[in-house]
Amino acid sequence: MQLVDSHCHLPLIEGGEAGFEGVLARAAAAGVGHMLCVSVDLESYAGVRDLARAYQQISCSVGVHPNTDTPVREPGLEELVAEGGQDYVVAIGETGLDYFRSEGDLEWQRDRFRRHIRAAREVAKPLIIHCREAAADVIRVLREERAEEVGGVMHCFVEDWDTASAAMDLGFYISLSGIVTFKTAHALQAVSSRLPLERVLVETDAPWLAPVPKRGKQNEPAYVRHTAEFLATLRGESPETFARATTDNFHRLFRLPADKLGTPAL
Repeated sequence: MQLVDSHCHLPLIEGGEAGFEGVLARAAAAGVGHMLCVSVDLESYAGVRDLARAYQQISCSVGVHPNTDTPVREPGLEELVAEGGQDYVVAIGETGLDYFRSEGDLEWQRDRFRRHIRAAREVAKPLIIHCREAAADVIRVLREERAEEVGGVMHCFVEDWDTASAAMDLGFYISLSGIVTFKTAHALQAVSSRLPLERVLVETDAPWLAPVPKRGKQNEPAYVRHTAEFLATLRGESPETFARATTDNFHRLFRLPADKLGTPAL
């Protein structure tokens, strides 16, 4: 069974005694053939980029998280386009809106979001969208900026069916994290069971949100298998069918370059 972790933050994972190579080895043993390491700011982007350059089984994005309002380098359109055009970068983001952690006048957040969408359209690569308590504005901005021209993924999805449907109408995929395995996630589980299989991705968001039975521990790409197996059971599909479909979905959306295809090189 071959899986993809469609969203993780590898530099933030503490590898333990085996270090980073141990993280990769455990992922490979769990059947995880590829990992998308997602950028959250430009200061740490070089580390994300270097992993994608060094390892066949890792690709990366470039972008600045919507909550990063502490002193960081603000992403300019030209810089996003320059980096986003590189072969090892398969997406722009993570970007979006988060009204849970940020307060006050958030026009700066919406402006940053629009810049990411415009960069994605210019380099013709998909978007990685973060959305928290901002679903209506996320969908509105995506429509206004013609994000359907590139599509993308609603990462770590926890919204309702109407939001999922609106995003899919714009050509977006829905990525489910370990949250869906939590006992209290009844509403999300109901939405997840309705999603068309050809629009589903699976992720860890490691090092956070470890799924049951690893909840409370540091998350890592190997644990995406637990989320995938839970979702397959929830949806009445075999684990092999679910894994094959979500892996195919990932490759269809992110269009990995040739040097990122094939068996992981450990």
